[in-house]
Amino acid sequence: MAVLPPDPVFSLRCPEMGAVSSLCFHESERLLAGTQKGKVFLWDLQTNRSPMHFEVGSEPITNLHHTKEHLVTQEKGGTITTYSISNSSYVKERSIPGNHLGYCRTALHINPNNTNEQLLFYPCEETAIGVLHVTDPAAPTQMLLPDDPQLPKLGSVTCFKPFECASQLFLLAGYESGHFLTWDLSSGVMIDIVDLAPEAISVDYDAITNRGIVGTANDKLTTFSYQRQSMQLQRGSELCIKNPGVNCVRIRGDQKVFASGGWDGRIRIFSWKSLRPLAVLTQHKQGGVMDIAYSPQPVSMWRAPIMAAAGMDGQISLWDLYN
Repeated sequence: MAVLPPDPVFSLRCPEMGAVSSLCFHESERLLAGTQKGKVFLWDLQTNRSPMHFEVGSEPITNLHHTKEHLVTQEKGGTITTYSISNSSYVKERSIPGNHLGYCRTALHINPNNTNEQLLFYPCEETAIGVLHVTDPAAPTQMLLPDDPQLPKLGSVTCFKPFECASQLFLLAGYESGHFLTWDLSSGVMIDIVDLAPEAISVDYDAITNRGIVGTANDKLTTFSYQRQSMQLQRGSELCIKNPGVNCVRIRGDQKVFASGGWDGRIRIFSWKSLRPLAVLTQHKQGGVMDIAYSPQPVSMWRAPIMAAAGMDGQISLWDLYN
């Protein structure tokens, strides 16, 4: 007898919000949602209500990041805007016009030894990646550009993931061609290139377990690891899913599970240790799941860490799973 998928602990909806394209937690009691209409909705998870929302622009909000003092938004087309928190509202600080026609999302890295050192990686024109110092408006924007003439034709950047290994900062970046480049950010030098996964859309990597996962436009999830001494990427196994298309892959911080959000509206939960499928969540029945986020700490109302997922159906589902 088939096991029925679990139910969410709650679903957040409001008529004004509409389709959601990005999520992020602010600490654990607030959840922010970026919408297809270009607005950001703040949800209070103690009341499960949205006390405020504001307009960023007319384009969909493709990604959100929230630090202790800043909110960063990315719009379709690549425009980056930073906000500071002032008197319980968000005040626009600066905006960087975008020139990215693809679907690559920004990535934020916060130095665990110095939380004021916050680097935002964002896609630029063609193969270029910009690096922005979020907390230092005076710092110049840097560029990572794979300009070696011997490189294959890469196409646009599609996904990336910053990570630390042996106290050094690296960036893994995927391109339309299926090639993944690894950058040593202390020197700004590209140190590895591997043909890993064509049509990559999302990537995540956990340095503790030395394993990562790539979601693509096809019906496979691809795992990988690093040879630690040389920092060369090594292809792992493939996990087949029923329907093609993965918008996001997210490894939970406790390394117990990872989740994928599909074009088919399914949220697939896997064991991170064994890669065995654990559950297929079917709450989102109209359109794809666009983003998944984990609360950094337990949410007080549910007394457990929460996974939030959202997509084109205009709801945000909250889940207490495998904690």
